[in-house]
Amino acid sequence: MRKKILAAAVCLGLAGVVTGLSGLVMAEKMTPLEGGTYMPVVIEKSFQETMEMDAEAKSKYDQRQQKLLEKRYDLSDMPSDTMMSAGRKPVQQGVRVKLHGGVTWEELSDMTPAEIKEKDLFPMGFRPLPHSKHSTGGQVFPQNQIDEMQKLENRNLERFDIEFDIPAHFTPEFPPPIYLTSRPDLGDVSQGKVLSIKNYYEMFKGILTPVQMEGMRLLLTPFPQQQFNQTEDRKVKEPSLGVTCLDCHVNGHTNAAFHLNPDTRPQAARFRLDTVSLRGMYNQQIHGSKRSLRSVEDFTEFEQRTAYFDGDHVTAAKKGVNLPDRASQVAMMAQMQNMFDFPPAPKLDPAGRLIEDKATEKELRGEEIFFGKGRCAECHPAPAYTNHEMQDLHLEKFYTPEMINDHYSIPDGPIKSFTLRGIKDSPPYHHDGRLLTLADTVEFFNLALGLDLTQQEKKDLIAFMLCL
Repeated sequence: MRKKILAAAVCLGLAGVVTGLSGLVMAEKMTPLEGGTYMPVVIEKSFQETMEMDAEAKSKYDQRQQKLLEKRYDLSDMPSDTMMSAGRKPVQQGVRVKLHGGVTWEELSDMTPAEIKEKDLFPMGFRPLPHSKHSTGGQVFPQNQIDEMQKLENRNLERFDIEFDIPAHFTPEFPPPIYLTSRPDLGDVSQGKVLSIKNYYEMFKGILTPVQMEGMRLLLTPFPQQQFNQTEDRKVKEPSLGVTCLDCHVNGHTNAAFHLNPDTRPQAARFRLDTVSLRGMYNQQIHGSKRSLRSVEDFTEFEQRTAYFDGDHVTAAKKGVNLPDRASQVAMMAQMQNMFDFPPAPKLDPAGRLIEDKATEKELRGEEIFFGKGRCAECHPAPAYTNHEMQDLHLEKFYTPEMINDHYSIPDGPIKSFTLRGIKDSPPYHHDGRLLTLADTVEFFNLALGLDLTQQEKKDLIAFMLCL
């Protein structure tokens, strides 16, 4: 039976994109860069068969991912005294990435990339983070979002094949506050609620324009997605209407939901994507970590048409793709996304720099490092703290790609420079969430860019970023 499954998969060019146990068999037998371009269109198994196989394999995948995380990171809860913007959750502190090979961070930073690669000392937590079920991929939601949508809409976002993997203390505050560019005088307009198709009108009547209100409605309307629809290969027990834009970008921010990028083939080479915030979209010129889309309208349309379906428009047509009209739908969705503002930063002036009589000496030293020795401002200049460009860190100089949990950890290549405004609200960090804290992020770039920062300089730099 397994030979038949494997043969059928190879004929369809599925690589690792096969469900349940057959996917695990496939991933173990194929070489890293084998596989095809298209997803399976004809599903030979019944939904019941798929669900039973996936449910049986679930604990194996969950345990495998947990083992990987525990090997790479210190996952303990170590809150700092700094709270996220709404004051609902503390920011986590401390370097969580684990070293191996008996070296210290100082010793590692004194080595050349070639030496680190030769001795295989590049921290595993700095390497790409696999999806918890990489052979299948797809959107995975944190439990708080699952529970809230079940309560508000009786809509199920819980997959039967996999669970969310990052501990809750490393994710954004929930629900996130909402700040509007059009009404900064109102502050947080979320009322401590999660936006839903059930409550958005009552919450925003008299605050949003009709165009923005319609955009909000569409952002909160569920549409079919690769794992959330009516087909035999879905990953939810009951047939689903789908997911909404704000299921991941909850309240116009993020809840750390993750999936795989749609822009890469084969399946094993695709990389994990951590949901980014929509705050400050109005001031950003490219969108999508790899796609470099030049407008939020392009991004919105592309997401609905193909990214929801792992970048495969053939599968999208089968599963019920939403084809939003550019003028009457996309434009309104984009307009609403452009209204989500950054959180207040009371220590910054209009140019995005620290106000001296409001900042501490430590924060001022951190600002100097950010714009100087730390080289952070080369990619993240004030006031938006992004340069609207794609950057390639060339991490291949530090490690040799290998298969890890069905993911072939090739170099990332060019990645969009994300904004750092409000960064304390958006853990985990980097495009795939591999960096759990700001301290991890500083250590990562200190090594990747050869900055040679002292321990005090690292602490000062973090203090400044908490002001953004």
